[in-house]
Amino acid sequence: MKTKNELIELSYINVDEDPVRPELDLKWRLSSKRKIYGLGTDDNLDAIVCVAYTNKIPTTVEEMDWLSQAACQDGQDGEIAIAYTVWSYKKGAGREIINRVREFLEQKRTITKRMVTLSPRTPMATNFHIKNGAKQLKINNTTQNFEYELSTKR
Repeated sequence: MKTKNELIELSYINVDEDPVRPELDLKWRLSSKRKIYGLGTDDNLDAIVCVAYTNKIPTTVEEMDWLSQAACQDGQDGEIAIAYTVWSYKKGAGREIINRVREFLEQKRTITKRMVTLSPRTPMATNFHIKNGAKQLKINNTTQNFEYELSTKR
């Protein structure tokens, strides 16, 4: 059993609880080396974030799908972690899981050079990422990209 507020890799979530992209099924979220991370314990999660690894910054979910498939060919991993959905069940847990994923990427995933989002074009998403220290990179037709700076100390 995991301790409270630990970042854990998940193999199952109820995708219907995702307020951002519930249309993406579990199989899709776990294919092409995509990952689902939870904050909490196996039995009690405070937040969830889904991440795809690519070598370019996508502007749509379809492009992210293709880019993550391309990045994992021949056993490779992508250099950019794309957080494409994040939600929390507890106040402040969304911020905490973003920070925990940043720490994880800085310490454990040595190939990862950048952490970028593929966020909806909503005031809520904009406010969340700006408030949590991200820099807006690009506004696309239906999405926007923010970047969380990763430490260069490895």
